[in-house]
This record gives sequence, structure tokens and C-alpha cells, in this order.
Amino acid sequence: MLSRLADVLVPAVGRLTITADAGAELVPGSIIAANHTSLADPAVVLAALHRLGARPVVMAAAGLWRVPVLGRALAREGHIPVWRGDRRAADALNGAVEALERGQLVLIYAEGGLPRRTDAAEAAPHAFRSGLSRLVQRTGAPVVPVGQAGARRVTSGSKSKQLAGLFTAPLRRPRLHVHVGEPLDLTADGAARTERAHAAVTAAWRTAAARLGEPAALAV
Repeated sequence: MLSRLADVLVPAVGRLTITADAGAELVPGSIIAANHTSLADPAVVLAALHRLGARPVVMAAAGLWRVPVLGRALAREGHIPVWRGDRRAADALNGAVEALERGQLVLIYAEGGLPRRTDAAEAAPHAFRSGLSRLVQRTGAPVVPVGQAGARRVTSGSKSKQLAGLFTAPLRRPRLHVHVGEPLDLTADGAARTERAHAAVTAAWRTAAARLGEPAALAV
């Protein structure tokens, strides 16, 4: 339901385009790792993946499960709450392992949170936390790097700016782009696993941001 809803709502707030590497594929039981820049980007990524025939479960901040209606939908559809700094933190990894073993796609934001910035510009992904590496270690699942750009043009900055951005987006219709990279086999890389995944997601982000003419990507 969330993937279908995202695919309906995203065109109302922006103009979404999608590209993919020649060898990109979304095989069941894969981990999808995407960069995280805005509260809007999960919807952007889900809409893009839905158009490609993929409907992943999402690892997301547990606070969303407390939101009326949304929380019930997340629980019903098997999405995975992430409890940060809590004894239940390990439950998220266990839930992701179970989903992958069932052949589902799992979308993870390995940066672990949003950037603390007030501008709407693009920037390369922050360093990844260890969750993605541990998930690969336990499952051997391939990792599909995904880069998105433009979501900060929908909503970013302070709470008032986020609301203003969301309300004016249908009039502004900013450009949004998602790029899907080739799957990575990270099972034999040990300590380098996180760095390889980060580099691949950064490359996918750079492709997406360059499509929008973002200075941060064009300057590299």
C-alpha cells in the first residue's frame, strides 16, 4: 500500500525521473541501500522502485509507528521499526534478516539519520553506520545501491520550512531523480564492506544529483 501510495503522491509534488546502470536488478532477497537527505525521500525512492516493479519493506525510525493510521499501516505491511539507543535495537536487524529470508526486498538508510542542515542543496551521503554490514554478514544478501536527489527541494530545513516546502511543492513541482546501481557482493570484504557500500551509494547519488544539475555533484 505504501509503495502504491507513494507512486500516486510523488507526481503531485514533483517531477520524478529514474535511471539505472546496465547491470542493475532488484532480485528478491536483496538489500536496497539509499542515501537519506529529507523526510520526503522515502516516498521518492518507494515511488521509483514501485515503477520498477519492486515493493520493499522499509527499515525506518520507530517513532513513525506512533503516528495514527500510518503506524498501523507500517505494522500491517511488515515494515521494520528501528529503535536507536534502545535495548530493542537488535530487533530491527532480526526483522530485516527474516524479511530477506522470505525473499523480500529490504530498504535501509545506512547513514542512520537525516543531515542537520537548513539549506535545500544536495550533498554526498554521510558515513554509514555498521547496520548494513552486519545485515550482509548475517544473510549474504546482495546490496543494491540507490541514489536519490531533489527530495530536499520538496522539504528540508526547520519545521516551518519543511511545512512550507511541502505545501508549495505542488505549485513548484521540483525535479526529482532516482538512480539504481548494479548489485554488490559484499560477503567476502570484511571490514571494507561498509566503505564499498558507501562508495557505491555515493556514486549513485552523484549520478542522480548530476541529472538535476546540482553543483555538489557537478563539482566532483
